[in-house]
Amino acid sequence: MEAFIQAIGLITTPQTLVAIAISCTFGLFVGAIPGLSATMATALLVPFTFYLDPIPAIATVIACTTMAITAGDIPAVMLRIPGTPSSAAYAEEAYAMTRKGQGSLAMGTLLVSACIGGFIGFIVLALVAPMLAKVALRFSSFEYFWLAALGLSCAALVSGGGMIKSVIALLTGLAAATVGMDPLTATPRFTFGVTELSGGLSFVPAMIGLFAVGELMRGDADVRAASGGLVGGVFKGVGSTLSKYRYSLFRGAGFGTLIGALPGAGGDLGAWIAYAFSKRFSRTPERYGKGHPEGLVEAGACNNAALCSAWIPAMVFGIPGDAVTAIAVGVLFMKGLNPGPQLMTENVQNFYAVMLIFVIANALIIPLGWLAIRTARRLFSVPRHYLAGVILIFSIVGSYAAVNSLFGIVVMAGFGVLAWWFGKAGIPIAPVILGMVMGPLVEQNFLTSMIISRGNFLGFFERPISATLGVMFIAIWLVPLAIKLTRRLRAP
Repeated sequence: MEAFIQAIGLITTPQTLVAIAISCTFGLFVGAIPGLSATMATALLVPFTFYLDPIPAIATVIACTTMAITAGDIPAVMLRIPGTPSSAAYAEEAYAMTRKGQGSLAMGTLLVSACIGGFIGFIVLALVAPMLAKVALRFSSFEYFWLAALGLSCAALVSGGGMIKSVIALLTGLAAATVGMDPLTATPRFTFGVTELSGGLSFVPAMIGLFAVGELMRGDADVRAASGGLVGGVFKGVGSTLSKYRYSLFRGAGFGTLIGALPGAGGDLGAWIAYAFSKRFSRTPERYGKGHPEGLVEAGACNNAALCSAWIPAMVFGIPGDAVTAIAVGVLFMKGLNPGPQLMTENVQNFYAVMLIFVIANALIIPLGWLAIRTARRLFSVPRHYLAGVILIFSIVGSYAAVNSLFGIVVMAGFGVLAWWFGKAGIPIAPVILGMVMGPLVEQNFLTSMIISRGNFLGFFERPISATLGVMFIAIWLVPLAIKLTRRLRAP
């Protein structure tokens, strides 16, 4: 209790509170702009942490990331342009609700689900951090391969357009992920002598091109039709929606907590898996893709729960759970708060202070998110050609900033054309991004595992956790096929 009281004193200083307020506002702004991810927002704030005390410095990272992840849902609902990679999992669903006149309900559902999911993640982080961290440390390349493969499978199975078209989109993203240097031998692949391709195709310009530029190339009919979708109060009907899908809410928070605790997995993968499981266990799966809030409840809760639990390996063992916590670990070392077991024993008040910062940041999600949504509504009062121009400018700036080169703009344009062509063919574009994000994780862990097992594929089933994930992966693909085959055989 003494350490807890000391932690309260650390976070209630004027410097800490001002840092949280400014970081939250900055995170909301950056997260709502397509292409400017939460990781980018956090990285931009790192230079300012040089001049802050340790607790205010880490507070800027937590507050900014929490708000940026939440704000990424705003353009997904309004324009079908995800502000962050995790928003891509349910951007089509959220936009479909907007087309039905339920845009405000979609925004309110995502906002409150994120807040509740964040608090659940905080509770788990505070109570069972050491236990979950030990489980996370048991994951080897075998388990990570199956986990990534499960995420890719979920994308193929839940995206609209049918399984074949979803697989085509997923394979396109995986193919794009192979461009660059081989992860083990550092041999150039598919670079064609172009130096810029040696570093691979960055998923940020690709995401901007697929969702923002592709949306602009498809024309303005959808945006004008969606302008009538933001009706009513932001929180009207949210209570009944969350009560109806309360099991999805807690299941999504649980998925986020478990996946976020795995180093390298992150909330992006968690959002896809949560949305896929929501559809799989739903009583009305046929309503998905047509504007159904159940998937938003589960995936929205998963996002912020994963954000909290990603700090479990970071704080307990000094192992970053994702890109943001990697930045945070660097800030902790820079400020002398070396993460690891000693932080839990010698400086436990600092650990509690970080936990309480999560509480403050999640408590601010609803009021600041409400203000951001109210401000974003005015976008539809702007003439279409002005709105398109602003989106294009931000897209160009975001693509250039992602790789600090004009090549990022070229990648953005190329994927914009691809998105336009996919739209004409009825092929979903969200699996392309997931393939690019998860492709390196799948390839590197597969190759590493094959080296460890000396080329014996049965090695993927020799470890208990790996075998369980492997059986789940096989079941996801075979069970639907078996059900269809059985129905055909029984049909007269």
